[in-house]
Amino acid sequence: MRVYIETYGCALNKADSSLMKALLISRGHEIVGEVSDADVVVVNTCTVRRDSEERILKRLKELSRLNKKLVITGCMVATQPYTLKQVVPTASLISPQNIVRIVDAVESNSIVNLIIGVRDTSKLVCSVEGAIASIPIAEGCLGNCSYCIVKLARRRLVSYKPELIVGVVREVVGKGVVEVELTAQDTASYGLDLGNVNLPKLLRMIIDNVDGNYMIRVGMANPDTIEPILDELIEVLKEPKVFKYLHIPLQSGDDKVLKIMNRKYSVDTFVGIVRELRRKIPGISIATDVIVGHPGEGDEEFENTVKVINEVQPDKVHIAQYTPRPRTEASAMPQVSEGVKKLRSSQLTRIVEEVGMKINKEYVGSLAKVLVVAKGFRRNSLICRTYNYKPVVIHEDLRVGSSVDVVITDATYYDLRGRLYSI
Repeated sequence: MRVYIETYGCALNKADSSLMKALLISRGHEIVGEVSDADVVVVNTCTVRRDSEERILKRLKELSRLNKKLVITGCMVATQPYTLKQVVPTASLISPQNIVRIVDAVESNSIVNLIIGVRDTSKLVCSVEGAIASIPIAEGCLGNCSYCIVKLARRRLVSYKPELIVGVVREVVGKGVVEVELTAQDTASYGLDLGNVNLPKLLRMIIDNVDGNYMIRVGMANPDTIEPILDELIEVLKEPKVFKYLHIPLQSGDDKVLKIMNRKYSVDTFVGIVRELRRKIPGISIATDVIVGHPGEGDEEFENTVKVINEVQPDKVHIAQYTPRPRTEASAMPQVSEGVKKLRSSQLTRIVEEVGMKINKEYVGSLAKVLVVAKGFRRNSLICRTYNYKPVVIHEDLRVGSSVDVVITDATYYDLRGRLYSI
């Protein structure tokens, strides 16, 4: 059959969609790029924020009117199956834990509902589209954050065995992939359920066992799980095949709010990790996340977050206004008003963009070796990555996967602009 897959949410969801595509292709099904061409429509959902959920429910209503077989996967299936059934009673539901059974749902002549269970980590496959591959290394985390609904969708930490991951990396690199994204809810907790491996050891295994022209990007990692492996992680991040980049969520720059959030680290821990990374890996890029307007955040607590951002000077900050999620502790706490959230979000966005712009402007005029990873949105444009994962847009006719020297000619908050270097 012809299957169309629409994906919402995080890098782990994108990796799950890649896994589903590979399983379906192996059964002889065809993945199509347009809903109109499909016999079956798969929607991989996200529920991390209320606005995401509302957008997905609206989209599901639209799709249900097409009279095509509909399969819903992802986090909403695990957390809000009743809501989904109310909106689309005829859809099949597959939770993240049952993702490897996507073929059953697509091929069945009846409605399939697979909601409970533990993720089957004996199978790991990845479809290749272009030169970037997202590979899941684990599902679940060890946290119990008061605001987080994803912990209800992906409750238990289950890691893929390192041999499986190494095999998939070798396979995708053999098919022309040059950027390997290792994803999980928390990559730093990888292997804690296996007992004999951790994230640095996994990275070392990949580097030692997979030859080729590729770079590894490590996905989001929490401060409390990075801290015990920091020395090991720093050493492997120095390897030429690993991007000098880490995504470490701060969430709040105030210890009182972190405690209300049930985050398992202090502001000093976060700042200390970033300082150590920058001391030992010159040029490393740091991305982070901040939640604005979480219950317990007053003016003073917000100003503490602003101070930390100004002190740490992260390359990128993803700012999210807190939205209450069902069945979470924070949703039952006294709430910050929407107006205050918007005001704080706007204020922090200005600061973040000023910081990021200042950092990026320092690259203008410099020479950089970049890896061409994808075609850009505009005609003749290419997206490249520097050694520390900075995006560089160039306008050249080059093969994706090429390594070239460029001169950085301009900068925005979002990216760098460049041209080919010529002597």
